[in-house]
Amino acid sequence: MSEMIRSDLVVVGAGVAGLTAALVAASGGRSVTVLTKGRACEPSGVEHSTSTFYAQGGIAVVEPDNPEDSVALHLADTLAAGAGLTDALATEPILADGWEAIAQLIDWGAEFDAGPDGRFLRTREGGHSVRRILHAGGDATGARVQQALAAAIAAAPIRVLDHAVATRLLTVDGRAVGVEYVRGADRGTVAASAVLLATGGLGHVYSATTNPSGSTGDGIALALRAGAEVADLEFVQFHPTMLYVPGARGRRTLVSEAVRGEGGVLVDVDGRSVTDGVHPLGDLAPRDVVARAVTAAMRRTGAPHVWLDISPVSDFERRFPTVTAGVRASGLGIDAHRLPVVPGAHYLCGGVVTDGDGRTSVPGLYAAGESARTGLHGANRLASNSLLEGLVMGRATARASASEPAVALVAVPTPDTPGQAVLPACDRTLLQDAMSAEVALDRTAAGLAEVAALLETAPPRAVATVADIEDANLTLTARAVVAAAQAREESRGCHYRADFPQTDEVGVPRRIRYADGQFVAAVPVG
Repeated sequence: MSEMIRSDLVVVGAGVAGLTAALVAASGGRSVTVLTKGRACEPSGVEHSTSTFYAQGGIAVVEPDNPEDSVALHLADTLAAGAGLTDALATEPILADGWEAIAQLIDWGAEFDAGPDGRFLRTREGGHSVRRILHAGGDATGARVQQALAAAIAAAPIRVLDHAVATRLLTVDGRAVGVEYVRGADRGTVAASAVLLATGGLGHVYSATTNPSGSTGDGIALALRAGAEVADLEFVQFHPTMLYVPGARGRRTLVSEAVRGEGGVLVDVDGRSVTDGVHPLGDLAPRDVVARAVTAAMRRTGAPHVWLDISPVSDFERRFPTVTAGVRASGLGIDAHRLPVVPGAHYLCGGVVTDGDGRTSVPGLYAAGESARTGLHGANRLASNSLLEGLVMGRATARASASEPAVALVAVPTPDTPGQAVLPACDRTLLQDAMSAEVALDRTAAGLAEVAALLETAPPRAVATVADIEDANLTLTARAVVAAAQAREESRGCHYRADFPQTDEVGVPRRIRYADGQFVAAVPVG
């Protein structure tokens, strides 16, 4: 069975960026269709399909009446974390729009933790000069945001296709005009004036990640096949504190950075500080710094993890109920007041290149959230800027896409009839193990070349199932990450080349596109 749907805007992804865009567009009277690999909000006990749900720390935002903070200070912290690749001109408007975006989120039903005086409680995380992170439910900020947005979506005139997986971006004369998808045994097409990719990240190119199972680089792969430019894919942030569970693969519990913001201390198995003498901010240094310090401590001691001492954190279970539940679900406990942690693949810093309104290099195609490269994150994300960016850019893309011309149904290619697309697809376990060994925290020319050869010889596969589609997307996205890492012969932010440990005096962003099965370099971004 095939179905043709017509919408003004089709959104691929149901996290903070996608649902925000859908709500803003619908409030302006536009027809909106949302495709999500899971559901906008899953019932309790079911893994959610969005990384938004699992975001623990909070939302970094400057409150207008906070005398200790300013957009200028937030910008300075973001630039410092971005290690010379953050675009200040693109970043300042995103940070400045943060409070208005939060206010709209509150109007949609979100509630943030507040003190007896009614003022929002704020915490501090790595790389921040002051306490500016708003949180909800202690460490359940992402879950509360997802629930509020999903409830607003359910009450709005928005079509949501649950368990729908985008298989191809449809283009006519170089313009994006819709999306092809599969939903169970059915195939369909959404024809639209504008297409928004808000698909999240690529955590599952690695064997262990904080991302849900649906984070398979779908948006990056879809955009590359449609001819869009991407940038900074070599910068994959590894969170310093992912719960260590021997032999576990896939999504693992994140231990929020806010735990260290509230007094938690990283120590090696011999009880020595992990970050002593490494950085002036100690355990609250930028994530790449702390992740490398953790890795160095593990190598020094020969242990498979370090400890996060939570004894200094007052009333840990109340303040961090999500972490506590995740620890116990993994078969561990908190009674010893220390948690075994390791760095884990967390967030992509680059993505599909966009302007300040989310437009990509393909007319009619937009990107927002983790799948987009706005210039905000540079070579390393500042903690809790992610939900902020999703909110702000979701609003921006919805407004900008309203000006796209209508698409005639007759101009849209119809869904494929019998037969399936055939795409290169590597065995997932083989790909993940290779990426984890050679394209994680430490990279070398030899290791990158080895993984590149593996990926470039991936056998063709008929993409008949969701797993096939994801494997093909993982393969192409991993190839792009490796190509970007090979091209950057320096160490910067969360990209470290053991054979090029120096940092160039000037950071140069690079963008690439995919043509005739190869990656082609384009002119520098900006």
